Amino acid sequence: MSPTVLLPAEAAHAVRFGPKRLHEFAAVRVRARAALARLGIPAVPLLPGPRGAPGWPGGVVGSMTHCAGYHAAVVARGTKAASIGIDAEATGPLPDGVLRAITLPAERTMLEELALQDRSMSWERLLFSAKESVFKAWYPLTGRELGFQQAVVTVLPATRSFQARLLVPGPVVGGRRHEVFSGRWTCRSAVLATAVVVPARER
Repeated sequence: MSPTVLLPAEAAHAVRFGPKRLHEFAAVRVRARAALARLGIPAVPLLPGPRGAPGWPGGVVGSMTHCAGYHAAVVARGTKAASIGIDAEATGPLPDGVLRAITLPAERTMLEELALQDRSMSWERLLFSAKESVFKAWYPLTGRELGFQQAVVTVLPATRSFQARLLVPGPVVGGRRHEVFSGRWTCRSAVLATAVVVPARER
């Protein structure tokens, strides 16, 4: 992906990036601008904030993700969604030590049970991705970190969905506190993808 697809402010931000990081930075912004165009929003610089989350135009929420050979972006009007989080991961086991660092005992028990049902599925990688999507949806609403062990995720294979029950006070959206984030997942072509949408205030 050529850096010429970047807007000047983005190119200035990425001036010190190596080739791989620059490609990822540019490719995912091409996807994001295409998504914004479908909402009728012209191209604007999409610069990362302090935690790396992209800054979206006013009245828009969204999320970006990339892994080897895969780039995606999702956007929505703020009247439709309060926040969005998406994540993509290459399938395969997590590096040594990571699983215990990101999971709670109940989640590890769940992973063992899921493995008995289907050993071909990268359940631990799916759990990691789900938690990443939860964080990406959480952070714009709170401006705070959410630790991996501050939400317990339940994976529901039959519906390709998951639920994340927060173990800390959830964000208040439209006068209602959200204690559970619901998401969806899919796996194809050696890529796992997860998504969480926090709905805007219900009328």
